[in-house]
Amino acid sequence: MTVTVAPSVTPRRTLTVCGGAHALHDGFTDLLNVLYPLLQAQFGLSYAAVGALKTVYSGGMAIGQIPSGRLAVRFGGVRVLAIGTVMVAVGYGLAGLTGSLYGVIAGLLLAGLGGSTQHPIGSSLVSAAFSGLRSRTALGTYNFTGDVGKVLLPAFFALIVASIGWQQGLIVIAAIAVVGAGVILGSLKPVPLHNKGDEAKAADAGQDRPWAYWLLFAIHIADDLVRTGFLIFLPFLLRNKGADIPTIGLGLSLLFAGGAAGKLVMGWVGEKLGVVPSVILTEVATTVLILLLLPLPLPFALVLLPAVGLMLNGTSSVLYGTVPEFVSPEKRTHAFAIFYTGGSVAGATGPLISGFVGDAVGLPIALSIVACIALTTVPMVWALRPAFRQPSS
Repeated sequence: MTVTVAPSVTPRRTLTVCGGAHALHDGFTDLLNVLYPLLQAQFGLSYAAVGALKTVYSGGMAIGQIPSGRLAVRFGGVRVLAIGTVMVAVGYGLAGLTGSLYGVIAGLLLAGLGGSTQHPIGSSLVSAAFSGLRSRTALGTYNFTGDVGKVLLPAFFALIVASIGWQQGLIVIAAIAVVGAGVILGSLKPVPLHNKGDEAKAADAGQDRPWAYWLLFAIHIADDLVRTGFLIFLPFLLRNKGADIPTIGLGLSLLFAGGAAGKLVMGWVGEKLGVVPSVILTEVATTVLILLLLPLPLPFALVLLPAVGLMLNGTSSVLYGTVPEFVSPEKRTHAFAIFYTGGSVAGATGPLISGFVGDAVGLPIALSIVACIALTTVPMVWALRPAFRQPSS
């Protein structure tokens, strides 16, 4: 199944609203990296326990992605996306109002389930609104908007937390989510989902290449394991270097600002060098930069973080934008749902495993292991080369 955008909704509006939803949802996810050190201090949590909290949220996202796609087929993508955004508000509101560890766990699960609606529905809406080669560019822009939220919301949340506390900060975030849901409903018409099949134009058609799709999927999983593992440890690394909560928020924003730039820079590099060389470049550089970050004092670490973010996040835009080349239009919504579900599963299991490793061997060695996982993508992306030499239709 794939999404068809109603004629009364322009492609630009679809991209703008879906991009805004992406910014909010990614920001809602990554502001948790500011929250985790506070929860560790308040409840006396180990690294593994912090990883388990991340697993609850990411697990909710993983469980909900494919059902979200099916619900969107039945009830409409716009409605499901708005309801999911409201669920994020309910989850964070519950965590903030209760202030207990159990309330936080329940709230993170609800917020994760709500967040599961955004990626498969938003990606499918955007890819349907822009046909042919414009789809990759539009998806790259859509992917970039998520990093805008990653830059702004963690820093904003850190400032709120420093002023009024984490519980009140979560309630403010919940209010923002409610406003976002209203904007989604008010800006987009109900969008039907149906089988385009024969209606697809040749320029929009991708050829089904299951082997290439699943290899791309495996690269995506490894890339997500590195990103989520690094993010779970970064606030603690900065704290160990002497950073306070606003400085940790600043560090995350610098990382995500570099990631946002990476979406744009790597899009250009990908066009010039091709998918395979550009992915190899980002993954090798990610390993080198994370290892370089470990011994640096706080001021130099903050300066390096944008470069880390550029390489750490630059790969994802290339991977997401390549999915339509290996999947025919009528299967694209389901393919995106599986793709993002895989990333969410990696996001759920990676921090938990990383937490156990961190407790066992310490933060520096654990981060070194995370950095080296990026190198496992190199032989996989090299094996993907024949797919780009085959005709796409």
